[in-house]
Amino acid sequence: MAMGRLGFSTTKSARLLLLGVLALSVVLAEQEGENLSGLSNNPDKAIFAVRENGTTCLMVEFAVKFLVPYDVRALNGIDLITEQAAFTLPRGAEIEGKCGNTESEIQISWKNNAYTLRIYFSKEFRDKGTAVWKISKVQFVYDTSEKSHFINANNAGKHTASTHPLSALVTPAGRSFVCQAQQTLTLISSDHQKVITMSMYDIQIQPFDIASDFMFSEPYKCITDQRERLEETLPLILGFILALIIVITLTVYHFHLKLTATQPQLPRDRSMYKNM
Repeated sequence: MAMGRLGFSTTKSARLLLLGVLALSVVLAEQEGENLSGLSNNPDKAIFAVRENGTTCLMVEFAVKFLVPYDVRALNGIDLITEQAAFTLPRGAEIEGKCGNTESEIQISWKNNAYTLRIYFSKEFRDKGTAVWKISKVQFVYDTSEKSHFINANNAGKHTASTHPLSALVTPAGRSFVCQAQQTLTLISSDHQKVITMSMYDIQIQPFDIASDFMFSEPYKCITDQRERLEETLPLILGFILALIIVITLTVYHFHLKLTATQPQLPRDRSMYKNM
């Protein structure tokens, strides 16, 4: 009997120990979201971070604008008219997120969960051992009964809009994506397949491999910014080359005048040669 009690006690202790280990692992893997938008001087730009075990594992800094179509009844009470709700992502939103080795996501909610934006990131390995990360999916949940943006919406309620599978903002692993230019994504809504536009600008994002807490890694500029930078600097380069050509031409002409001035002048009248 004593042996049976001892075996039961040992089994119970093992179970308690296992539960303790599982609880500890959950605590150790705790992930929390932080809103750092107050650090930005731009009133339209939000800064959000996801932290795991007290260390930043995902950071997003951007301004976002939504253009959402919705239906209202016409004055005759029969026909439907499509209106457009335009609004931005507020700086005071609530943040949640998940970090992983190859999959990460951030969830941004506001207006008592009337609006929820989810951005999914993935890392993939390509030829020659190179790795990149990208936005793989975007989902936006919105409530047309929320009257600050949707006025007299027909059949008001929650709808979900999603992108098709994406390869957006593709960036080398270990670097942050940076882009001042607007990046636009198209989402299809459950509300009669309406097309929602989500525009991001003034962007810096890094969902993996953040080396320092609250610090983005080396930036990777988008092609649009690189092109705009080239368009800005090209006139300066051409102007410099033109100025250099002018200086060289004037210098050569100046030396030519000096050389011709020191050479003896031969008489143009041939009769003068007889007297020489």
